[in-house]
Amino acid sequence: MATKRKRGDRWEFTVKRKKLLDKPVSMTFDSEAEGDAYCARLEQQLDAGIIPPELADRNSGLERVATISQAIRRYELAVPVPDSDRLVLETLADKIGFDRLDAIDYSWSESWVSGMKRAEVLSPSTIRHYVGALARCLDWHVRRGSMEKNPLRLLPKKYATYNDADKRAVVAKGARARHDEARNRRLDEAEEPRIREVILGSRLPGLGNRLAMLLAFELALESAMRMREIYTLTREQVDLPKRTIYLDRTKNGNSRQVPLSTVAVAKLTAYFETFDAPLESGDLLFPWWNGEHKSKELRSTTSFLSKQFGNVFGAAGCPDLHFHDLRHEATCRLFERTKLPEMMIARITGHSSPKLLMRYLSLRGSDLAEHMW
Repeated sequence: MATKRKRGDRWEFTVKRKKLLDKPVSMTFDSEAEGDAYCARLEQQLDAGIIPPELADRNSGLERVATISQAIRRYELAVPVPDSDRLVLETLADKIGFDRLDAIDYSWSESWVSGMKRAEVLSPSTIRHYVGALARCLDWHVRRGSMEKNPLRLLPKKYATYNDADKRAVVAKGARARHDEARNRRLDEAEEPRIREVILGSRLPGLGNRLAMLLAFELALESAMRMREIYTLTREQVDLPKRTIYLDRTKNGNSRQVPLSTVAVAKLTAYFETFDAPLESGDLLFPWWNGEHKSKELRSTTSFLSKQFGNVFGAAGCPDLHFHDLRHEATCRLFERTKLPEMMIARITGHSSPKLLMRYLSLRGSDLAEHMW
């Protein structure tokens, strides 16, 4: 919101935009109404990440994006960035944000990737996430003329794979080279009841709201929803008569409708009955998140729940189980227990591409056998 004050016969307006404007911009107008109208239009453009030429003239160097951190902030203001990319970009702003944008060339790109492997020993999938998120940010800057080209797009295939030189460098520092690992961890018949027993039992103190923990576990198994999609649920997103949950904020930025099994509906109904008063439409279903869609708050909640469920799984005798493995288990069950085609399952689970479901297709071998002569 612009600040204003009367100076003599004229009005002075000052506009500030942290991380977008290099410094506050002051303008004077003959009348208050004229200033209000101009600043309203100006702020609408700034909110969209657009800096008009006349404003750049008033503030020398305003259009220059000097560092990666500034490039990320400008991109996030102008583009509806998915939460998954936003979290990665905020991490990169902390790690390499002070690097100059005009220093990003192919040599810099190779050096950055090499450092992620040899210095940080990151997994290939994490490296691809980092490079992909920053590449999409830089693509936007190329399109708007802030950069001539995006050197990250020139990286070769398998750039994130550890080559022999990378492996030697990692071993020399006493570490082990990382490689791609597709997790295929599934629950066996004995693990499920043990996990429920631990959540509701008393041999794991400090667990907090056990009914909420149990419902989160059940929803993950019955719906294939991600952890964040579960703990950010509000009452208005759940439609029990229609047996659906509407997710408007997902990892890839797309909304989706999640159908509920009769088991999930029964669990939700029982959970709602534990409240003293009916939940209002905007009330959160779970107690761990404060409702703020800030990256720091979301990361903190995810970290807390990951540790809590890690303790539960460890106490249940399955310490190698992660909460995200429940999504894998749920997806497997959709293939095993239904005749839904892959495209429909992808719509339920929120996988952005059917290619991501390829590892589940082996579960359909018995279905194919039914059509053989």
